[in-house]
Amino acid sequence: MKKRYAGFTLLEMIVVVLIISILFLLTIPNVSKVMDSVENVGCDALTKVIDAAIVEYKLDFNEYPSSISDLINGGYITEEQARCSNGKAIVISDGHAYVE
Repeated sequence: MKKRYAGFTLLEMIVVVLIISILFLLTIPNVSKVMDSVENVGCDALTKVIDAAIVEYKLDFNEYPSSISDLINGGYITEEQARCSNGKAIVISDGHAYVE
């Protein structure tokens, strides 16, 4: 009688590794696209927060701030809010916040 081993053959292992590799190749580009999208949405939200701070500054001083540092010095936003998470600076022009 032949003894039967409960193991995988080399061919079965190659097929499993191939399938896992294909799954990785399909998911990694999608994950990087999602991360870029998340950073852009976060930057858009931060821009809206700064727009609200600009309106608050206008109500307090009856003029728009000349730069983002006016909002920081006035306590309307923090230093960290002057830049998006991707490192791009936010600037003020014509009473609105824009990503540089």
